[in-house]
Amino acid sequence: MAESGRQPPPEPLEDACPTTHNFMIPKKEINTVPDMGKWKRSQAYADYIGFILTLNEGVKGKKLTCEYKVSEPINKLVALLNTLDRWIDETPPMDQPSRFGNKAFRTWYAKLDQEAENLVATVIPSHLAAAVPEVALYLKESVGNSTRIDYGTGHEAAFAAFLCCLCKIGVLRVDDQIAIVFKVFNRYLEVMRKLQKTYRMEPAGSQGVWGLDDFQFLPFIWGSSQLIEHPYLEPRHFVDEKAVNENHKDYMFLECILFITEMKTGPFAEHSNQLWNISAVPSWSKVNQGLIRMYKAEARSMKGTLNSMF
Repeated sequence: MAESGRQPPPEPLEDACPTTHNFMIPKKEINTVPDMGKWKRSQAYADYIGFILTLNEGVKGKKLTCEYKVSEPINKLVALLNTLDRWIDETPPMDQPSRFGNKAFRTWYAKLDQEAENLVATVIPSHLAAAVPEVALYLKESVGNSTRIDYGTGHEAAFAAFLCCLCKIGVLRVDDQIAIVFKVFNRYLEVMRKLQKTYRMEPAGSQGVWGLDDFQFLPFIWGSSQLIEHPYLEPRHFVDEKAVNENHKDYMFLECILFITEMKTGPFAEHSNQLWNISAVPSWSKVNQGLIRMYKAEARSMKGTLNSMF
């Protein structure tokens, strides 16, 4: 957040909102290999990773179905995502020769492109209206690419940045952190999975069997944190169909596994080799720590937008 004078780095989820803000439309700042050093050394990178880790700690050992506070901004964010979901129903896939990349997604995305600022304005209070154009761009970047009709972890990161921005300007607070993951991010995942299935979106930048997942990363981090010190579910159980079916509504990690098995055929060890290897790790805390290391490495190589919000 650009402010007069040099300020100490803010906490990822702040209760107090700075009194002055200078907002700008985000622009891509990582265009070449040398720019990666700028990203890794930036306050934006530190704030983004800090936000991810704060939420990771907040959901540790908790079920999706546990009780937690749901504030008005959280409900407004869920309503925003419900609108995106409804637009999918109103924009059925087109008949086309190609099986993947249904062009109706471009019609759906055009609606979001047109309405994004209005949607974000329902979440951000009027005294922070100047932030709307900046924050809205992250929302638009979080649903996939309308040219390639693909979706990947970079788009997921844009949604996390969208939520991080709302925290930094004080719309979301410290006591919203469980609801951010369980209520908002989980609803976002549901909408993204519906987009992926409806419009047969391609994975963006997929590493194939050597990647963790074609589309998501964060729910594996936060989902493994949920399972830390679970009385009987161990990492080896997530490749057990019965264990997944009985527990997926409580744990984000298992919900991801269920979606993978619905979308892919063949032996799990072949189509999701990295996850298969993770099932051999002895504890969820070690899984969580390993995934965080993997994500930091991935975040360091993300091409994205750095701007005044960070």
